[in-house]
Amino acid sequence: MSEALRILVVDDESAMRHMLRLLLERAGYVVSEAEHGRQALEHLQNTPCDIALCDVRMPELGGLEFLDAVRGLGLPVTLIMMTAYGSVDQALECMKRGAYDYLSKPFKPDEVVLTLKKAQERLGLQRENLSLRRQLKGDLVYASQAMAQVMGLVERVAPAGSPVLVRGETGTGKELVARALHERSGRPLERFFALNCGAIPAGLLESELFGHARGSFTGAERERDGLFLAADGGTLFLDEIAELPLELQPKLLRVLQDGEVRRIGETRSRRVQTRVIAATAVDLKQAVSDGRFREDLYYRLNVVELIIPALRERREDIRPLADHFLERIARREGRTVPRFAPACLELLENHSWPGNVRELANFIERTLIFCRAPRIELADLSWDIRRENRDAAASLSLKEAVPRMEREFIRKALARTNGNRTQAAQLLDISLRALIYKIKEYGLD
Repeated sequence: MSEALRILVVDDESAMRHMLRLLLERAGYVVSEAEHGRQALEHLQNTPCDIALCDVRMPELGGLEFLDAVRGLGLPVTLIMMTAYGSVDQALECMKRGAYDYLSKPFKPDEVVLTLKKAQERLGLQRENLSLRRQLKGDLVYASQAMAQVMGLVERVAPAGSPVLVRGETGTGKELVARALHERSGRPLERFFALNCGAIPAGLLESELFGHARGSFTGAERERDGLFLAADGGTLFLDEIAELPLELQPKLLRVLQDGEVRRIGETRSRRVQTRVIAATAVDLKQAVSDGRFREDLYYRLNVVELIIPALRERREDIRPLADHFLERIARREGRTVPRFAPACLELLENHSWPGNVRELANFIERTLIFCRAPRIELADLSWDIRRENRDAAASLSLKEAVPRMEREFIRKALARTNGNRTQAAQLLDISLRALIYKIKEYGLD
């Protein structure tokens, strides 16, 4: 971990806070202070910290209650408790509630620094593991049941060699799902090629897909294997398959049915074992009805169909995706990862995102270019997204308003009770079970 760790010291004794600040700043840490748990909770919600050194007995909000609130709100901070009334039972209770370690007062300076070093090593390993997991998943970050079901199908379908048709609006991540199918196919070391059928002129597309012999047409000065041969044993992803010209569709059908490719200008066919994953944002059945797409090719491609829901249909994914892009882009630029103010995240969740995940990623990158502060506020977001949210709030649709209002009320109740779900359920006048269900439904845990 190259950046200096940010430590929050929480203690009602000013002498103790002053002593720890001097000690920790000399050890190279960035230190902030809070007089009690409630102040510390507000600080953590506004300013990210890596570790909190927290006294157990304090006014306003005690250490153990503070610990529960941090866990309830899901704040990413490692907690080390400090107590002058240390006992094995109290230490065990702290550890059971989620604290990483505890220190018994009075403690020696070396003891504090050594405990922080151990916590720092653990944090480094956790972040390395998270980074590796995200590299393996790419941008396939989700919390919704809808995407979990899609990925469940991916796991079941991946080992088969059958064609797969991936449907979804532009920007939903169809290529990422295709790559996930390839990586889980049992042949992840084989090659994966992606081709956008709508991005290449029709005159070049045949050669690009099937290859050509030398001299087979003007300009063919050397022979060339097409993508089907290059991807033999692996996967060929054909995006925007509906744009494939009608005259090339029989040739693709032949590859799918017979597993044979014939290069332009040759009479000999070559056998290939290339898995085809096609994707489309349009209604292929309608294209068949309109005569723009062959019916037999449609059925051959559509052996298995995966449908990726639009981002507005899985709003639980917006928050983890926003955090993911924020971290990825900030680290790429060598910056400390900022955090969104709660109001920003709420606005992002309410936006319609017609460009789906791609639009969200671009939005986060644009926001980071203009905002250099450690916390992103509403005023840092572009005016068009704030205006749309204002217009949406003026909508009279009960269907849209009810879940938005429920999310807002649950979030306020959890904040008011410092994450205590039992008390929050009482404030909301619903059962604890119903609250837990809604927290999961809205991705608030």
